[in-house]
Amino acid sequence: MDKAFTVFGAAGSGSVSVEAALTLLGLPYEVIEGASWDGGESALKRIAAVNPMRQVPAVVLPGGEVMTEAAAILIWLADSHPESGLSPGLDDPRRPAFLRWMSFVASSIYAFYWQRDDPARVAPDAASQDFLLRRTNERIAHNWGVMEAQTDPARYILGDEMTVLDLFVTVTSRYRPRRERFYQVAPRLGEVVRRVDVDPRLTAFWDERYPFEEGWDALSEV
Repeated sequence: MDKAFTVFGAAGSGSVSVEAALTLLGLPYEVIEGASWDGGESALKRIAAVNPMRQVPAVVLPGGEVMTEAAAILIWLADSHPESGLSPGLDDPRRPAFLRWMSFVASSIYAFYWQRDDPARVAPDAASQDFLLRRTNERIAHNWGVMEAQTDPARYILGDEMTVLDLFVTVTSRYRPRRERFYQVAPRLGEVVRRVDVDPRLTAFWDERYPFEEGWDALSEV
């Protein structure tokens, strides 16, 4: 068996899209759980050993190199296995849109969750923290709407074949303000993520790493 990838991550976290990609690729990997909201300082120390930002995901490649940043890891995995079709090739006309939207999701949506996970990082009191949560919710919803307006999804965002962009959007769209709001502002993207939700290749994976528990998609105002 090929040497395994090591993923520092947590169920329901930003590592899930990376784990999903590894699952689709059939690559061996192990997960070192590093949920700071569960494990506190000890979990953060485990993550800090490979990522000084103390954030997941962080991946140790089979050769020992370390990668961080979910979008970068997803692009690298897909590009390293072109036979999978999980990313458009360099000469594919869809490539610019693929890179654009992978970067957009990372910088304009996913990046907000560092603040949202612990509002005290940037807001000093309860009132300002509540304000931050509400305003970032609105900004996230707005940005999903921007993506909806500037894409033309088919079965998947870039056409009829799934790419890691679909995985990234599917997982990230489950975070607050959650799917109910996402479906409102991005109905066509909503059809795509619903399709990924029920992909039979990922059924067991979702059950383990991000279960569809009751109320998982309900609108959240903060």
